[in-house]
Amino acid sequence: MPGPTYTQHALVLPSYSRGSYLITSVITSQLSEPLKGVKAGLLHLFLQHTSCGLSLNENWDSDVRKDMSDSLDRIVVEDIAGKGIYRHDAEGSDDMPAHIKSSLIGASVSIPITDGKLALGTWQGIWFLEFREGKHRRKILATIQGERA
Repeated sequence: MPGPTYTQHALVLPSYSRGSYLITSVITSQLSEPLKGVKAGLLHLFLQHTSCGLSLNENWDSDVRKDMSDSLDRIVVEDIAGKGIYRHDAEGSDDMPAHIKSSLIGASVSIPITDGKLALGTWQGIWFLEFREGKHRRKILATIQGERA
């Protein structure tokens, strides 16, 4: 019996401005072929940036994404007044808050694969959270490991 297989795929997200976005369909459309034939396995998504995040959360009510972004903005404030609350502000007042939020949320998620499909819960979706005001081109490295049918 052969062992598990491993493949990696470089994904590029659409450019988003600050906010929380449901990207499950973006991920599954870019990985539809590689996921086919995986009987049981794991998809690991790693965001190759330090000012945005990935999460698994509510996939139905878009207000949850808005509330999440608003809550993170209250927890980690931006130094709009220029009072010097952060030393690192080389790229603007949203620079250091974006790094802090990225550390709080994280840069990766792992999702089980069952019969070629992501085994997400009923209300779960893959979120991309952009913490910078401007739009950026973001890359994800996807690793698929598993037993092929």
